[in-house]
Amino acid sequence: MTTNNTNNPRYLAVKTLEKVSDGAYSNLQISNVIDSTKMNEKDIRLFTNIVYGVIQHRLTFAYYIDVLVKHPHKLKQWVKELLYSAIYQMQYLDKVPNRAIFNESIKIAKERGDDGTRRLVTAVLHKIDRNGVPEISHRLSDLEKQSISASVPVWLIQQLNNQVGKQKNKSILSTINQAANQSIRVNLKKTNLEELQAQLSDLGFEVRKSEVAADALVVSNGVAAHTDLFKQGFYTIQDESAMLPVQSMDINSSDVILDTCAAPGGKTTQIAEQLDDGFVVAVDLHENKLPKIIKNAVRMGLDQNVKVKAMDATNVNDEFSDEFFDKILVDAPCSGLGLIRRKPEIKYEKQLKDVTDLSKIQSEILDAVAPKLKVNGQLVYSTCTILNQENSKVVKQFLETHPNFESIKVKTKNNLKPNENSDYLKVFPDDYGSDGFYIAGFKRVK
Repeated sequence: MTTNNTNNPRYLAVKTLEKVSDGAYSNLQISNVIDSTKMNEKDIRLFTNIVYGVIQHRLTFAYYIDVLVKHPHKLKQWVKELLYSAIYQMQYLDKVPNRAIFNESIKIAKERGDDGTRRLVTAVLHKIDRNGVPEISHRLSDLEKQSISASVPVWLIQQLNNQVGKQKNKSILSTINQAANQSIRVNLKKTNLEELQAQLSDLGFEVRKSEVAADALVVSNGVAAHTDLFKQGFYTIQDESAMLPVQSMDINSSDVILDTCAAPGGKTTQIAEQLDDGFVVAVDLHENKLPKIIKNAVRMGLDQNVKVKAMDATNVNDEFSDEFFDKILVDAPCSGLGLIRRKPEIKYEKQLKDVTDLSKIQSEILDAVAPKLKVNGQLVYSTCTILNQENSKVVKQFLETHPNFESIKVKTKNNLKPNENSDYLKVFPDDYGSDGFYIAGFKRVK
């Protein structure tokens, strides 16, 4: 007799993990499942926890299965995901008893597979229960051991060791598999920080002020996107680090501002919030993403100050006259390696070649938008990655080829890292528990 798996968080987690392993984005798949099922808040938390947890530790769990199963390459993908999800629960979820993990996992194995699959899953889980997970072989190199234990590809570990040093990299790797904070940005056109903090507390959320970004709160014990306050536009969901590029801009209420690569519009609305008779032009290469920018702006009551246009940011020359904008934000397309905590599949998908290719696109965008900035105007360049190839090297090249621009010190409202010698600001995932981000500022001097 089969059970109803429509709202079973463990069953749904395995299905979601299958899709992610096939190339789907984890955050979008999770949102789709939550919106299309009737799980309660407790089950939503378990489902989300399992999905992210398995993806974060995928290389580690794959190593365990390679040791525990005689022919691991013959396993169907869903069986691997089922085993990974069971191991994750056994290793990391202290409040979930093993009998519940065993019963649910074996039930899923029986319903989705055959009796042989059920016996294999049962045997593997009982073996782990008796002996623990396998130790990582001492015959592997230090890099390979670190790759397996942190579940990060060798190439990325090597790059970070070279760029930030082994000690700093060890600190980064120790934090990137932790759960990402749920942070929100207050819409100051509708409310203020203290009032919203009190309202969310009344709804049962645990709330604290962000140490990273101004006008931001870190919330837990609930889903912030499911409240009436969110639907009414009193706040938006945004990582603390992602708020910093716009907070570093010296925006006047009448400015005309270009936001390149703008979707889904978090920074667009952040800019629009500071405008009265000015406006922000949000451009994005993908026309199908523009409605989401408008939807966010409408929800927050900011659509009067937002214009959207589908276009390649490297082709702004065809659309806007020179010296048209007071400020320009280039939140550039990047490898996203600063978002590993939030989108853990990124670390498996990207290769060093991707980083190199993206750095060329980033430079092309900066080259294209530079003439569109007014003299004495401010250009802010940001990425959600932590590798120099997409950050400081792009900035160095831009300054060398654009003598009419000069670097300016990036300042944030919370005065982060005031003793840094460089003009740019780099936030690593282990610094504050937020996303990894890079921000550089320029002034056009002639």
